[in-house]
Amino acid sequence: MPIISTTQVQVGDRLGSDVQTALGSVLMEQGRSISDRDIDILNAFLIPNVDIQRAGLEEAEENKEADDALSLNEVKQTPLQIEFLAMEKLLKRTMSMINSGQKLPVLDLRNGLISLIEHIQDYNVLTFLVPPFEGDNNIIVRNSVLCAMTSYHLGKWSRFPDKDLLPIALAGLLHDIGNIKVDAAIFNKPSRLSSEEVLEMRQHTIYGFKILENVTALNQGVWLTALQHHERIDGSGYPMKVKGDKIHPYAKIVAIADMYHAMTSNRLYRKAESPYLVLEELYSGSFGKLDPIYVQTFIERLTQFHNGVFVRLNDGRIGEIVFTDRSNPTRPMVSLNGDIINLAQQRNMFIVEVFTSN
Repeated sequence: MPIISTTQVQVGDRLGSDVQTALGSVLMEQGRSISDRDIDILNAFLIPNVDIQRAGLEEAEENKEADDALSLNEVKQTPLQIEFLAMEKLLKRTMSMINSGQKLPVLDLRNGLISLIEHIQDYNVLTFLVPPFEGDNNIIVRNSVLCAMTSYHLGKWSRFPDKDLLPIALAGLLHDIGNIKVDAAIFNKPSRLSSEEVLEMRQHTIYGFKILENVTALNQGVWLTALQHHERIDGSGYPMKVKGDKIHPYAKIVAIADMYHAMTSNRLYRKAESPYLVLEELYSGSFGKLDPIYVQTFIERLTQFHNGVFVRLNDGRIGEIVFTDRSNPTRPMVSLNGDIINLAQQRNMFIVEVFTSN
């Protein structure tokens, strides 16, 4: 197996042996198929050379090209990503059906979610690599599928009965379905909305409830999530300004997932925020706004990394988590070339990206 310069590594190459950092931690494991992102990580850690297995070197050129294309496809589309894209297509079709006056295809949506959830063990909320858009960049659809997966996780972490987990995922998938009744120009407006436009935008909760309320095959919690996912436990939300226990538990779960994905995604009017800063904002927002128990569970589960996980800080440097204080889960201690940075003390520094070995 040839040892080659990192500058010569290609997408689709496989590692013949583990790649280790200067501190002795395993950065990438033997047998890993190299992606574009992996090459960036190798360069960021100043890895000079790697042990590579490159299929097709001794084959005819036409076979090599076919193998390279297959390897690249394998790297870019995991089973989870394939099901994710299929769920997006199904949700887009569902929206078109509703706009044309057809019934909600509940059975198709359930079956699509079941296929997606079969791979949910591979879904990490912080590190999931969302595949490129197929067709138009429908942010509402993408956010909805992400919310379905995240809501499923949070429901399970919060110890909801198994019978509630699929309905919770369905509530996450359909929570924004009412947006199809809102003027599309509002969504595409790059500047701040007027007060009248804000009021119209907020009507999506009522529109969504009206679309779902007569679908007897749906759990009532799914209807109420469409109506209540912007309600807040102190009564400051909309559209009904209901408080506390008047908000359905599914809606409380989906509200957290919706806020997280909205804030960590690029939008016309703002750039995506760091996931770790968003978790801190969710924590501060849990006092009087969001359910504090669900928020605490969400943050604790998302930051439960073993020591040795690599992260990128806001100044561009890549380091290794060496200790996480559960009282400050979003601000662990990070080793940067042997120097320990305590993010709980250096508040101007924060994590912007997490790298895993998955």
